[in-house]
Amino acid sequence: MYAPPTGTSRPKAPHYKRDLVGYGRYPPDPKWPGGARVAVQLVINYEEGSENCVLDGDGQSEHLLSEIVGAQPYKGVRHVNMESMYEYGSRAGFWRLFRMFTERSIPCTVYACALALERNPEAAQAMVEAGWEVASHGYRWWDYQYVDEATEKEHIKLAVEVQQKTIGQRPLGIYQGKPNENTLKLVVEEGGFLYNSDSYADDLPYWNTQMERLLTRWQDMRFSQALEGDRFFNYLKDAFDVLYAEGEKSPKMMSVGLHCRVIGRPGRALGLAKFLDYIKSKEKVWICRRIDICNHWYQHHKPISAKL
Repeated sequence: MYAPPTGTSRPKAPHYKRDLVGYGRYPPDPKWPGGARVAVQLVINYEEGSENCVLDGDGQSEHLLSEIVGAQPYKGVRHVNMESMYEYGSRAGFWRLFRMFTERSIPCTVYACALALERNPEAAQAMVEAGWEVASHGYRWWDYQYVDEATEKEHIKLAVEVQQKTIGQRPLGIYQGKPNENTLKLVVEEGGFLYNSDSYADDLPYWNTQMERLLTRWQDMRFSQALEGDRFFNYLKDAFDVLYAEGEKSPKMMSVGLHCRVIGRPGRALGLAKFLDYIKSKEKVWICRRIDICNHWYQHHKPISAKL
């Protein structure tokens, strides 16, 4: 057993804004329904139509998460190839994922950028008809790291208002995706949210002083230039198998993030389909929406000091 050296004069660490300890050696039993070993939660990131584009007054084109390796933003002009790759996500990729999930009766959460929802009402309505949770992915698919606080505050407000108008439901969860240190504060100030997902810090939900945060994401962005769907399947399967084995004694959560323009391509979609069939074949697996995990945590693990 490790024993710290004696006689050291190292001062006690000062207060730190980051939590590097978490649950420590003994994480809590989440008590998933049915005694599940793993709660698997699938998220579709719906961003197409809200990305950077000079048609929306942005100063540059989009450059992230596409088929173009090493893409750079075009300053002040359109990038029509990039635009068409995003359009593939809303025109074709979304509907491939929609069929894949609904034919298997698998629930999911959509992290939807409000402007993207507004620009494709047919897809937005399909999400509601399928019984999916539509959570907020902000108003625009922007990197908010250097966006001023007033603008981000207005965008969070717009995200709620536009989603309410578009599908008749306000979001109860939010994943800004590319936040800054002010984002969580602004989310709390807006109010009405039950959870925030801008954290990747654990295998279980956890509380902070402001609100519940749900986390742990295995994303298809890792494979945005991969040609084989099997690479994604094997990565997900390995992650699931580890969590499932650990879950016999210490149940966990697994969240899979998906993008319509990435995993929705036919050459990659089969890998996702294989994973969905794989987890459905297992016992003691709870496949659910993110709001279901949130409600479960509020019911069974809400601390006395929690305000929400």
